[in-house]
Amino acid sequence: MPSVLKGLTHGLVHLFYPRLCEGCSKPLLAAEEVLCISCGLEIPETNYHHIVDNETELRFAGRIPFCHASSFAYFTDDGLLQHLIHGLKYKNKKENGYYLGKRFGHSLRPTDWISSVDMIIPVPLHPAKEAKRGYNQSMLIAEGMGEVLHKPASDKILQRTRDTESQTRKTRAERVDNMAGAFTLDKKISLAGKHILICDDVLTTGATLEACALALMAQDTLKISIVTIGIAIS
Repeated sequence: MPSVLKGLTHGLVHLFYPRLCEGCSKPLLAAEEVLCISCGLEIPETNYHHIVDNETELRFAGRIPFCHASSFAYFTDDGLLQHLIHGLKYKNKKENGYYLGKRFGHSLRPTDWISSVDMIIPVPLHPAKEAKRGYNQSMLIAEGMGEVLHKPASDKILQRTRDTESQTRKTRAERVDNMAGAFTLDKKISLAGKHILICDDVLTTGATLEACALALMAQDTLKISIVTIGIAIS
């Protein structure tokens, strides 16, 4: 009887408050999340995790030592991924972050290196910005990935100590200067010998992720890999 009542309740909620696809606005089926199956196939996945010297890796090459780097999908103006991330960051659609994180997690599971990752650390927001938004969108992505990959995600180890200026319209050199010293590591926590996966929403020049990696590398013998949901392309 309880299962019958649960199913009836779910049906009534769906009838009066249907969950709609973020892509086409059609009602979602019970097994669908955020996007219907058809719209889900429209996400332009990169498959970089199968490609040596992919574009994400090349953007960090020679700048920081890293093991692996990958991005889930191409990020273009007015594209479906841009719509999902905009909703995540500015419209309180936290479910978009979990969804994208889980999608990327499923893509990464077959790789031969993901099993060596010990922890996922999201790029932190400044406390004032996180308080205003109510959450860190990169942490939601990290939690979605962690659920699929069975890896812990933590936003307590790396902190943002400076509320930096917007990176928009800055050159790569200006972005690097803007982010210098913006992050600090909780030195009470030892990461020695660990393989850390740094996670962010969109990769442009990589200045923010580079600053995060440099802060984490204050600890010896730490290994770092980098992932982002989107990679901006011209």
